[in-house]
Amino acid sequence: MIETSPPPQPAPPPVFAVQKRRLRFLGLTLDDTIKAFFGGNALVAVVVLALITVFLFREGAGFFGQNRTNLEIYRQAGLEYVDFIRRQTDDHTALTRYLSDLRLRQVMILTERERRPLDEVNAALAPFDAFAEQFSATVDPLRALLSDLTEQVTAIKTKFIVTQDRKEERRQLLAEGKPAEADAVKIDTIDFATELKPILGALPLYKETSREFSRKLVALLDSVPSLPSPELHPRMEKLKQLARNYAAGFPAIERDMEAWEHTFPVPAWETFTAFLFGRQWLTASFWQDWYGILPLLIGSLLVSAVALALAVPLGVGAAIYVNQIASTREQRLIKPCIEFISAFPSVVLGFFGIAVLGQALRLLSQQPWLSWMPGFPYSERLNILTAGCLLALIAVPTIFTLAEDALNNVPRAFKEASFALGASRLQTITRIIVPASLSGIISAVLLGLGRVVGETMVVLLCAGNRIAIPDFTSGLAVITEPVHTMTGIIAQEMGEVVRGSIHYRALFVVGLVLFVLSLLINYAAQKIVRRYKLSIG
Repeated sequence: MIETSPPPQPAPPPVFAVQKRRLRFLGLTLDDTIKAFFGGNALVAVVVLALITVFLFREGAGFFGQNRTNLEIYRQAGLEYVDFIRRQTDDHTALTRYLSDLRLRQVMILTERERRPLDEVNAALAPFDAFAEQFSATVDPLRALLSDLTEQVTAIKTKFIVTQDRKEERRQLLAEGKPAEADAVKIDTIDFATELKPILGALPLYKETSREFSRKLVALLDSVPSLPSPELHPRMEKLKQLARNYAAGFPAIERDMEAWEHTFPVPAWETFTAFLFGRQWLTASFWQDWYGILPLLIGSLLVSAVALALAVPLGVGAAIYVNQIASTREQRLIKPCIEFISAFPSVVLGFFGIAVLGQALRLLSQQPWLSWMPGFPYSERLNILTAGCLLALIAVPTIFTLAEDALNNVPRAFKEASFALGASRLQTITRIIVPASLSGIISAVLLGLGRVVGETMVVLLCAGNRIAIPDFTSGLAVITEPVHTMTGIIAQEMGEVVRGSIHYRALFVVGLVLFVLSLLINYAAQKIVRRYKLSIG
């Protein structure tokens, strides 16, 4: 019996052929589907960007209206009037701190450099301490007057807030359909003109107190003792000049107080300028809350500037060395080590800054052979310099990777032509390779800037968190001062605010400013990259 094999079955169609038939049925080709799939990433990015923008605007939009109401209460209750005197006393406090800083510097010089015992140092500084005590006491009568006026205007503001709370309580009762209970809520009418009469009537007493204060202060400056160290004498002369300028401004304060009126309206533009150019970020204050972004913006820019000053030479220099000079073995060792830095969690780097780097830099600043450096020695271990060093470490991998990519994109013919003309390796790098890749290197720096501007944990832990504009009169020594940043303030305060409050909305406006700043930096980097690619092409 002859066995016959079954007839061969037709081979199944290829998978791609089946997919093409289905896609053709839908009116799409396989290439169109792949393009749509990967091109959808751009659409997702645009949608996410739009959602973030809408969210920030929605949550922060009500801030400026609330801030205007905040400023109106500040004026109508008389707090603005009393703050003329408060600023006068605060400026005197700043001069007193300057004196304390002088004493600290003198003690450090005598004890650490000249190795004198502390008892001998205190005895040598006894005349200076007596002068500082007299200087501090000159403002006491003015402070007493300020304390009395503060209690009066605080009572006016409290009465106004209670009235507003009762109005809100009545509105809610009416909305709940309880008119009888709403009528039982008593609302007092506040006549600000009547309430402010005792405060405005204290102006003659203020003038007399202020002029006596000025007379004592100027007379005291004629008997300023000299410090043992001649290198601190210029600082003492600067104190004299600052104090005289301070006393010369008293008549202007009197004129401002005479011209002040609680009925002056608060214009809408003032709410924007108070936020953009305000020098204070003060919340949960018994006196007045202020939401000024200027010290936070300056803090962020200073920390980023220090980070870039360190990261750009290291990142770009390492990229040039690895790409143009290093051997294959060196490349295999250096590149992974630099790129591995980006794997460190920023909170770990922040702890390292607190426990090790901040203390090490402070001890280094106290070495006598480094006393020539601006700001050295310093006492604050958490400051711009500490945070900037750590942010530089974070930015180096970004700058290194992108800068090396830019160097790789330079046509090989440029390098070969340079060698053919007899140029050395150094000449080829500095005059051919780097200029040809300059646009890409600049974009790498800008993206590194965007990386450090948006960093949160390092600056929150290591920048010092002092909300104040640094003293730029000290020159480069400004990098040894503590600051606060925009990212740090959001991370620190967002968990404590009441949703919908003015503080809550202010933090979202800060986030919006940070968001726009990051977008501008990345947009500039992308424009430079696009221009770079066109020039290479």
